[in-house]
This record gives sequence, structure tokens and C-alpha cells, in this order.
Amino acid sequence: MIDVVVATGASIVDMDFFEALGFKHYQAAGPVDDNELRANYIDRIYDTYIDEEELQACDATIFEIANSLEPRPYSSREFILEMGKWLAAGNAKKEGSLIQTAYEEGVPIFCPAFVDSSAGFGLVKHQKERKKQGLPYMCIDAVADFSELTDIKIAAGVTGLFMVGGGVPKNFAQDTVVCAEILGVEADMHKYAVQITVADVRDGACSSSTLQEAASWGKVQTVWEQMVFAEASTVVPLIGSDAYHRGGWKKREKRRWQKLFAAA
Repeated sequence: MIDVVVATGASIVDMDFFEALGFKHYQAAGPVDDNELRANYIDRIYDTYIDEEELQACDATIFEIANSLEPRPYSSREFILEMGKWLAAGNAKKEGSLIQTAYEEGVPIFCPAFVDSSAGFGLVKHQKERKKQGLPYMCIDAVADFSELTDIKIAAGVTGLFMVGGGVPKNFAQDTVVCAEILGVEADMHKYAVQITVADVRDGACSSSTLQEAASWGKVQTVWEQMVFAEASTVVPLIGSDAYHRGGWKKREKRRWQKLFAAA
């Protein structure tokens, strides 16, 4: 049902990969003193708790994966592919993670701000350790991310965006149309677009910019677009369930866009 995922590093690493390693998130029972949490090595994400020592174990796993790779630049897609491969090789403690499932289905995952996550700590340690030893190291190439996602947009032709929230992933996915034009390739604007957000447009921030605004940049058509001002956890399950039970995806060929980069 989904050809490409563009997400934050926190969603992919601190949530999905973290749980694939067998760790868990815990819902807070109520208000608490954050200094008391710190004293107990508990990290808080609004009303959710995670164990800092477990998060550091996640960092260490990223460090190990980085050390196992050829020292060269990698797009976030390439590195996340390696994470999926590592999980699928029998290392997953919890089956069905997004990273492993995407790896097995040939669905690329992009995190344009990948190091803004737990992975960043593991990658910094990898580079520091390699430098101390006088050895070459791998790194994340953000330009390669943009180039590869633009390649997918060009190859896909007619495309649609389903955006939950905003931030870097939202703009990154939309910008592929403009990037193709800069490269001298005519690519259609994203034909379909849905954005679910609670952001207020009045502050002019990117995350609250409407799809109508994106049309002025040549990114999104305004024929089949819809802004949904709602809290994501209340409407995404309804939309996903509706799309699933309608069953149109059953007759749809899986695109498996990882194949574009198989020989790269």
C-alpha cells in the first residue's frame, strides 16, 4: 500500500528500531518531576517513558552496524536498508518492525535528518573511534537522500503524498518535483496529497504551511488535495483501516523501489 517512507530519525530509530531490539516504551501514569526521572535514567517524550540505558544499547547497535560497513558515504536509505538486513538476519527480538518489513518488501525509507535521533550518537562514536585509529569511516550523505528520492519521483510518474504532521520529511518529499525540474527533467506535481496536522498556519512555519501554499511552488496539485486539521492518532487509524478494507491495494503491483538502487 506504501511505496516509500519519509520519516524523522526519531520515528525510525528511537521508536521502531528501538522496539525491534526488544525494548519498550511506557506510558506515564501522570505528571512527574523531570529531575526525578533524570535521577532514575528515564527519558520522557511527552507522556511516554523510555529507559536511557536501553536507548544507549540502541546507540551501540548503530555503532556496530556502522563499523561493519565499507567506509564511504551512505544515503539514509542505504544505511536503514543495512539496519533492516541486520534485523532480518536473526537479530530482531520483535518481529514486524517497519524497518525489517520495508527491507523485506523492497520499500525505501528515507530520514533526511537521520542523525537527529539515537542513531546520531552511534555514528558520531563510529567516526571518532575511526579517526583515533587513523582509519576511514562511513558517513550519511544528505544530498544523496535528495537525489535518490527525486529519482524515485521521476521513475514513478503519478504520485501522491500522505503526510502525518510536518517537519523536514514533509518538505523533503514535496521538493522532489522542483528538484527534477532543476535537473532538466519534467516531472508532474504530486497529484494527490493529504496532510494531517494540528499546526496553526498563522505563525508561517513550514510544518503549518498548507498544501495550497505548496502549489505555488509547483509541488502539489490542488485538484485532489486535502488539509485535515486533526490529531493524528484519532484519524490515521480510521483512514488506514478504510483504505485497507476497501481492498484496492490487493490488485496493485508492489513497486519495490529499492530495485532502482540495487546496482548502485
